[in-house]
Amino acid sequence: MFDVILKNGTIYDGFGGTAYIGDVAIEGEKIASIGNFDQDQAKEVIDVQGLAVSPGFIDMHTHSDFTLLANSKAESQVHQGVTTEVIGQCGFSSAPVCCAEDAKIMSIGYVDNAVDISWNSFGEYLQKLESTPLGVNVAAFVGHGTIFKTVMKEKSGSLPDDSQVIAMADLLDKCFQEGAIGMSSGLEYYPGRMTSPEHLVPLCEVVAKYDGLYATHVRNRDQHYDLGFMEALSTARVSGVRLQISHIQPKFGAPDYAMKHTLEMISKAREHGVDVGFDIIPHDWNHTSIKQILPSWALDGGTEALRERLKDEECRERIKSNRTPMWKIVLADKWDKIALLYSKDNPDLVGLNFIEISKIRGVPPYDCALDLLLEEKDMDSLLWTSQSFSEEDLVLCLKQQECGVISDTLALAPYGILKNHIGSLSGYGWAARFIQIYVHQLKVLTLNEAVRRLTYLPAQQLHLQGRGIIRPGAFADIVVFDPQDIRSNCSIEEPRKYASGIAHVMVNGHLSFKNGQRIDVNKGKVLRRATL
Repeated sequence: MFDVILKNGTIYDGFGGTAYIGDVAIEGEKIASIGNFDQDQAKEVIDVQGLAVSPGFIDMHTHSDFTLLANSKAESQVHQGVTTEVIGQCGFSSAPVCCAEDAKIMSIGYVDNAVDISWNSFGEYLQKLESTPLGVNVAAFVGHGTIFKTVMKEKSGSLPDDSQVIAMADLLDKCFQEGAIGMSSGLEYYPGRMTSPEHLVPLCEVVAKYDGLYATHVRNRDQHYDLGFMEALSTARVSGVRLQISHIQPKFGAPDYAMKHTLEMISKAREHGVDVGFDIIPHDWNHTSIKQILPSWALDGGTEALRERLKDEECRERIKSNRTPMWKIVLADKWDKIALLYSKDNPDLVGLNFIEISKIRGVPPYDCALDLLLEEKDMDSLLWTSQSFSEEDLVLCLKQQECGVISDTLALAPYGILKNHIGSLSGYGWAARFIQIYVHQLKVLTLNEAVRRLTYLPAQQLHLQGRGIIRPGAFADIVVFDPQDIRSNCSIEEPRKYASGIAHVMVNGHLSFKNGQRIDVNKGKVLRRATL
């Protein structure tokens, strides 16, 4: 007898082929059979007629390293059908670290007094994750920035010498032995922007040794987009690593042809044997920490040194005169297209653009941003968002069969210690929005192809065996949804609203979401490299 039968559903198996009507039988944590079964063949039968039965969505690019420890239920993800997410992206991971203070600095989404930081090594961090009931499966990348900071210590503002690069490679090797499945870099961020290809190649060779994936937030996606993407391709070519270019869409300041040219560069690299994948965030807003707009010299010495520089009129003018900020939209003074996304100390301003904030405060927009940074107790948590991506670029990318879809956000919950937290405008609805906009509204993809982009494609890239598909023997990570009614309810005014249209979610054969309601069942696993 089976444990559960999902009966009469329209099965989208993840491979991208034609959907078909059938029953999915689950036994234990795996799919036992697909066919037509009688009601008395299972302990529980759920009629899903008229609904899509899909592999659980896989989010291969998140920053939930810390928030999954603060609230392991991953509510914002489960409520939209996500069953697996991959943490440790853009060069940031919560381990390995030398001390708790470094873990705080390198943990995007850090919250004071939420978690006892008792780990140093990557393995100890994964054990910490395993000690809590997880709402989703979790696989982990190592952040290059975290490796860099751990080895360089107080010299993290300097370039590494040969011995330090070797030490980084050795530390990364240990992380893979302890369960990492990849390495990420954030070359627009500090300390990632302190490195260069000759420092990255030895680390990527370690990743290649374990057949892991190297995911990179490239150095530049605006004026010099071609240099940034070519650096990634060159690093992969020389090291032999499998490459994933994260959130590939060029930013404000890039020429109109940048996306097309980038895809041409990738095609040419593939002709020469480079294994390249890429992905997009399914909206045209670009979010990051306000702190990242600052030049590297302003960040040297830590938070208190930065506060003194922001108070100093001469230093502030030097910061504002920086000709190479992370966002060219700032240089163009497009402050009406930049909005405050998260602030603990100025919550009344969240959702307003910087023209509106400027009028309220009576100071220029750039100074408003620096003032807000100065006023925020936890500078790293101060977020803004800008309309820096092109919808045309997104559509062009999605027309490429190898283009994945990611959230680039955090697993959150609108209650408890994370209730005021935010990661992006679409954090609570990115997967639902992808189907809502690009399948139903713009008709860029069919639903079966959209499901493949969210399931089998990322599972292939990540080498997640038995996940991202519906077939006998696969893990029963399943989402059942209304194919016409699935939608995001997020907005800049209300970014913490759950998605609609999800009926049921199963993680490793256990229902965690039933009849549109969350069940307090959390059976996710840590997917270490050796257990994939």
